[in-house]
Amino acid sequence: MDSVTIKAKGIYVTVDLAVGHLADMVVETGGRTLSPLHRAPWIDEPQGTIPADFPAGSARLSGDFLCAPFSRSDVEEAPLHGWPANSRWDLIDTWQRDGESGALFRLQRKVMGATVEKRLTLRDGHPFLYQEHGFIGGSGGISVAHHAMTVMAKGGRLAFSPKRIAATGSDPLEPDPTRGRFLLAYPAQTQDLTRFPTNDGGTLDLTKYAMDRRHEDFVTLVEAEHEGPGWTAVARAAEKDLVLVLKNPAELPVTMLWISNGGRDYAPWNGRHRGVIGIEDGRAAVGHAASLGDNWLKRQGIPTAFELADGRRAAFRQIIGSALQADGNPPRDISVDGDKLAIEMADGSASELPFDGAFLREFTPL
Repeated sequence: MDSVTIKAKGIYVTVDLAVGHLADMVVETGGRTLSPLHRAPWIDEPQGTIPADFPAGSARLSGDFLCAPFSRSDVEEAPLHGWPANSRWDLIDTWQRDGESGALFRLQRKVMGATVEKRLTLRDGHPFLYQEHGFIGGSGGISVAHHAMTVMAKGGRLAFSPKRIAATGSDPLEPDPTRGRFLLAYPAQTQDLTRFPTNDGGTLDLTKYAMDRRHEDFVTLVEAEHEGPGWTAVARAAEKDLVLVLKNPAELPVTMLWISNGGRDYAPWNGRHRGVIGIEDGRAAVGHAASLGDNWLKRQGIPTAFELADGRRAAFRQIIGSALQADGNPPRDISVDGDKLAIEMADGSASELPFDGAFLREFTPL
């Protein structure tokens, strides 16, 4: 078995068991079929086109996946983003009851001695995937992040729940001009997401995804204190839809944006990985050792790892959704109203989507 698909009315999700990635997600609404997630163009190409040292998770890059740790595995030996993003998961259970469909998966390997589980849930008529990851037992600390990705043919607009700061690290993703390029300044930070410093002394609006310049960049957004869920919304221009990613900021206090728009020239990227943005909600610094040690986020009171222990289950949740949006503008605000997700637009108009309003509240792990 290479993949598993779970279905509810109006939605289905497929999991690539080889690496635990979401290989596909489809929402049917308003007479349209929406596909909010990205799939790398090289996945179905002959195996010989992929460099021998390319991590399995990058070779099968798709949808969303669990990073544990996030980025470098420099505490316990593992590929980039850890074994959950690069090795096989087993299907443990599936269910269909009371308008709900779901599946439980377990990573074949352990992470820091912990058993890792993935629980995916769909609900009839809800345009959302509800997912939870849990670490059972183990010892030490583990940094984590989701790696949700969407792709745009002609760019789009972004909006976010309130953020305290946006910051880049000390080094760009592609510092060698013979291999790629970047736009943002490193290191840099700002409280104004529409004016992030660039490497040429100018600024870049992080709320607008433009396709005209090829670059590879990475920036961390720190959640501000506010009521309600943390959220990212991407209004895709050509696709005429809205991609929604929601989290509980108490569990995942940062959102890391990976802007991948033709900024890598070497195989298998070859300048063709364009219009992609990663919305990486996490509890992490860049690298496992950095997350466990002193780092700039910890100095601001932001946790960057979960603590693991025998008899303990560390868990966190995230939601990915999709909705129609014709005018290319993102929401001004998103809030939970009982069993509805309320979406307020800049022009004052509003809409609601069916939603499990209790899912992201802080919960007691089983």
